[in-house]
Amino acid sequence: MAKDILLEIGLEELPARFVDDAETQLKEKTASWFKEQRIAFNSINSYSTPRRLAVHITGVAEEQETIEEEAKGPAEKIAKDENGNWSKAAIGFTKGQGKDISDIYIKEIKGTNYIYVSKVIKGKPTYELLPAFQSIIESIQFGKNMRWGTQSLRYARPIRWITALFGSEVIPFEVASVVTSNVTYGHRFLGDKITLTNPEEYKGKLEESYVIVDSRAREKMILDEIESAEEENGYQIPVDKELLAEVRNLVEYPTLFIGSFEEQYLKLPSEVLITSMKEHQRYFPVKSTEGELLPHFVGVRNGDSNGLETVIKGNEKVLRARLSDAAFFYNEDKKHSIDFFQEKLGKVVFQEKLGTIGDKTKRIIGITGELAKQLESDEEITKQALRAAEICKFDLMTNMVNEFTKLQGIIGEKYALHFGEKDQVASAIKEHYLPVQANGTLPDSQIGAMVSVADKLDTIVGCIAIGLTPTGSQDPYALRRQALGVMRILEAKGWNITLEKMLTITLQLLKETGIQIKEETDVHNELHSFFTARASFILKEVGVEQDITQAVLHQEIGNVSYTISKAQALSAVRNDEAFKPVQEALVRLLNLAKEEKHGNVDTSLFETDSEKELYQHFQLVQEKYQDKKDRKEAKAALDILSPLSDSIHEFFEHNMVMADDENIRANRLALVEQIAKLIRDYADLANIEWKQHF
Repeated sequence: MAKDILLEIGLEELPARFVDDAETQLKEKTASWFKEQRIAFNSINSYSTPRRLAVHITGVAEEQETIEEEAKGPAEKIAKDENGNWSKAAIGFTKGQGKDISDIYIKEIKGTNYIYVSKVIKGKPTYELLPAFQSIIESIQFGKNMRWGTQSLRYARPIRWITALFGSEVIPFEVASVVTSNVTYGHRFLGDKITLTNPEEYKGKLEESYVIVDSRAREKMILDEIESAEEENGYQIPVDKELLAEVRNLVEYPTLFIGSFEEQYLKLPSEVLITSMKEHQRYFPVKSTEGELLPHFVGVRNGDSNGLETVIKGNEKVLRARLSDAAFFYNEDKKHSIDFFQEKLGKVVFQEKLGTIGDKTKRIIGITGELAKQLESDEEITKQALRAAEICKFDLMTNMVNEFTKLQGIIGEKYALHFGEKDQVASAIKEHYLPVQANGTLPDSQIGAMVSVADKLDTIVGCIAIGLTPTGSQDPYALRRQALGVMRILEAKGWNITLEKMLTITLQLLKETGIQIKEETDVHNELHSFFTARASFILKEVGVEQDITQAVLHQEIGNVSYTISKAQALSAVRNDEAFKPVQEALVRLLNLAKEEKHGNVDTSLFETDSEKELYQHFQLVQEKYQDKKDRKEAKAALDILSPLSDSIHEFFEHNMVMADDENIRANRLALVEQIAKLIRDYADLANIEWKQHF
């Protein structure tokens, strides 16, 4: 008869950012364990709150599945002696499997006979296996762990109770001296000790004790109450998804409340108010139906509505103090100038070997200037970009950013406008931090994009040049994210510049400042590998197969937008039957081309019409291909190359490339190599596996 299982880990309050991942791990690890143990079940539901992680498994079989398994032994020639009798090896094999030599049978594998036995593995009672839940609990990983008391187990927070039931029976085991039982606990202040008689009671009993164990249900409660507050008061309450996820993982029983603050604080930039409410107090801002920020906030209490007025007053008092500090910092900052803050940059270390933030700013100016030259920017754009690069970091020295670090750039834009900078320059200060996440918003303006790329390249190239290449999960300077940002900006802007050119420029400027770097060749190689890995990630994200990725990245990344377009063009034709003979011809030629050079093609040495036709076709294609490449028309460039296949087939049909005559052989190889160079400029098609349809 099937039974349900309940496993709950009771903890001191977990950090909200740990809860979702820990719940997922518990569910996945439990499902994997049941599969490995051959224990059938109907479903697994997972639950979490700040104080608990739980799984409820329904319809669990009372026994493991009994299976018949085939065990392979040694080859027959080893299993028998010279007289045809079973050898010690065969006898030992059967004993090890709990069988007898009479159970042996023989099967052939790739021309060799092996001995086998079949055995039935009887399923054990499920209840006997369930104490292994201990290892599942101990295997959950957290972003940061701790030890408590005399325990050796490292966990996010101390374990206070473990509820483990198989039907009505307690599953016996212990973790960190905590012994399992049928007892759980309700809300820390509103709930009681709860004794469960079976897993089915779990959700209902806890809800009676002011705990909503389903995080999705808690989120819906919050959203429903927000919607009611909007309808009742005529508000708009923007819901930040990250904040919503955090808040639902901070409470076990959510109750919404609305507080207020003095209208005088609305004079502060809205970003300051929202950041103060969100980052420090986990409040949702309130807006009018026209989208104007109102002097109200929405909070979520961990508990019921009893005494809510007192809770509101307390939260208002705390927020008032935060906003008072923000107003003071804001007004104090505006008494100074950009030059005042710029001077301080030279006293703050960016990285020990790379100097101060002031040093970094000078390099950003240099890279931005070189980028402007490469892009042939007009005088006004160049001037504004250089000014934005010069002051892009000044707000890091302000009181406001010191208090609200996530406002870097945002406050820089506000203050730059206050100090009289042009709109485009001020906007670029904010945009140069973008994207703040791998797939985040990109800079919109040309100036913002230029400074953003310069800043990120300086950080990436500088860190790798002094030996700080990320390893494993360690990436303290977020170089991977910044590299993705650089390439996404280059793709979005479609700038006619190669990534390698920008890396060379950045490294040269770094050397000119006197910074001690590793061997330059090693730095270039590391940069190539580092960015190639990021380019592979981007191509995978847009659906390009790995072999095509290798084909287009075999030499360099080049112009990012054009490289992505080439990969997509190849991906689109790889399953096209009409492209198969094209690929075969081009790859046959690529395979013949060698590294050694055979000089220029001498047309006077041509002996056959097919040689002449291939050469003439190549000359025509080469010119047209270069035009399409210059225009960054990837699909058109591939279409230009494809017709070469007919001439190549004819060439191989009527010519022996490796001719006896040394001059003719060298001339034909020179022709092959020139065409191969053109094809490889697009992609190394030899890396692409042809996918046949069946």
